[in-house]
Amino acid sequence: MFLYLVQHGEAEREETDRSRPLTVNGRDCVDKVARFAAMAQVRVDRIFHSGKLRARQTAEIMSEALRPSVNIIETEGLAPLDDPLIWVERLGGIKENCALVGHLPHLQRLAALLLCGTAENKVVAFVMGGIVALERDDGGNWSLAWMVRPDLLRQ
Repeated sequence: MFLYLVQHGEAEREETDRSRPLTVNGRDCVDKVARFAAMAQVRVDRIFHSGKLRARQTAEIMSEALRPSVNIIETEGLAPLDDPLIWVERLGGIKENCALVGHLPHLQRLAALLLCGTAENKVVAFVMGGIVALERDDGGNWSLAWMVRPDLLRQ
């Protein structure tokens, strides 16, 4: 099983727009990464996202490129300060590939918990609009498969 962790794209500052939608640059970066993932034949059955607008917009862009069998799903447990154990437990019951679109520090803590057994280690340097691919083997062990940052891709 593959788990794709996606940090939302760059969002407007709260002083500019309290709902914090993606900026034009944020949309472009997410689109670039989403198109790369589609060309790399990334397949997901579900894309889960937090209830924040910037995460939903990021999930929508990813969905357009990846065409999950089940559309995007807003869910709890992906907010910036949520406990990563929520998703560690949920992932135990998920067998198909999926993507989680969320925020820091939650995604960073979740990746560390899955890879190292503790949420306190900084294992992955997430960037806005980037995607981190983790793979779970048959024994339930997680490993880092790959990571793509928008600044590594051409337009």
